[in-house]
Amino acid sequence: MTQRIKIKEIKTTHKDSADRFNPGNRIYVRAAYGFFQKLRRYTGWGLILLFLALPMIRWNGHQAILLDFGKQQFHIFSMTLFPQDLTLLAWLFIIAAFALFFFTTYLGRIWCGYTCPQTVWTFIFIWFEERFEGSANKRKRLDQMPWDFNKIWRKTAKHTGWLVVSLFTGLAFCSYFVPVEQLYGDFFTLQSSSLIQLSIFIFTISTYANAGWMRSIFCIHMCPYSRFQSAMFDKNTYIVGYDTKRGESRGARRRSADPKELGLGDCVDCDLCVQVCPSGIDIREGLQYECINCGACVDACDQTMDKMGYPRGLIAYTSEQKLEGKETKLLRPKIIGYGLMLGIMVVMFAVNIFNLSSAEMEILRDRTALYRENSEGLIENTYTLKILNKTLNPQTYDLSISGLPDAQLIGPKQIVINSGEILTQPIAVAVDAYGIKAKKIMITITLTSSSGDVEKIEQQSPFFIGL
Repeated sequence: MTQRIKIKEIKTTHKDSADRFNPGNRIYVRAAYGFFQKLRRYTGWGLILLFLALPMIRWNGHQAILLDFGKQQFHIFSMTLFPQDLTLLAWLFIIAAFALFFFTTYLGRIWCGYTCPQTVWTFIFIWFEERFEGSANKRKRLDQMPWDFNKIWRKTAKHTGWLVVSLFTGLAFCSYFVPVEQLYGDFFTLQSSSLIQLSIFIFTISTYANAGWMRSIFCIHMCPYSRFQSAMFDKNTYIVGYDTKRGESRGARRRSADPKELGLGDCVDCDLCVQVCPSGIDIREGLQYECINCGACVDACDQTMDKMGYPRGLIAYTSEQKLEGKETKLLRPKIIGYGLMLGIMVVMFAVNIFNLSSAEMEILRDRTALYRENSEGLIENTYTLKILNKTLNPQTYDLSISGLPDAQLIGPKQIVINSGEILTQPIAVAVDAYGIKAKKIMITITLTSSSGDVEKIEQQSPFFIGL
């Protein structure tokens, strides 16, 4: 209980942040420059290029990542998964959850500030605003001006750029589910199916609305992460924080003035930390759930400190413990627990990947009768085999049985199964029961690929001789 962060009510009376909770009020984000913005920018561009490039890569004759729901085949580089393998998806979700818990407890909302698609695409759209409409103050004045040719062409160019980015975002997203050559060829020749056209349209409009219009509204009012992050935070979590002891009292002053003589702290009350914040908050009022840890206010404040000749770090990545003058504890029970669970989940996922087979076989016994005596006087049991070929090519399989001496396999000894096909094959096993005392014997049915491309599959099932 001592690790809880104290909650205080913040009355948003700042001139630039008073109405940030009102979806109808727009935030004019000022451009920020510095180490963290450069890191965020490069990280964002890297993720975008990865998002666009992955479907373009060819791997062993097919698209590197293609989730083909029509054929029920999911290609991920050299691995091909089928619906029967989608339990791996559950492992991925569990790993993602524990990774989120681990990194949030350690580094706060680092996901939101640097890797969240909402943040990445929002800053791309802001880049278009800056190129066509100018800085934050110019954009604000432009919106207040009457409509004329200058305003029309600038707005048109900006929204055209937004729509182009949104369209290619929608196409890139759909290319993970439709072969990329077919997708782009059919779309630009107007031959795409209605389903594909609808999917591209929905994703394009969603990107345009979220990154162009909603922005922080989505983060503040719709994203659940900002709501439950407090359950993972503690006083040792790294957050963007303002050093109140050093910064207060705030006030403007000349660069040559001594703040101590004026009774002031290091904060010159320039408001740059508010103007560069994509959420429109004032970080000097304390930790707020709208903060996405993007570090824009850190870079803006560091630049001001450099100009004033003060030490950097008035606003910095820090912790509640450090702000209180105490030492930040990196290793603590919560971090260790999340880390251990994350490691276990990754190992379990790797084990499941390693144990993936290229074929699956299921044996179903005849439920109507345990056994019967055929016309030749042999005891016969019947089975139904369900065999799945999980390779990309047709396979020829040999069937054999073991575990029951002199037993006969009644049915095909060799079968051919197409890629991704599930073959239902009834067979029977018969044996002369003379001299066999056991009432039930476990037999092994073996599936072997004639080409050797598929590992041998063995399944056991009971063979009944009597009651």
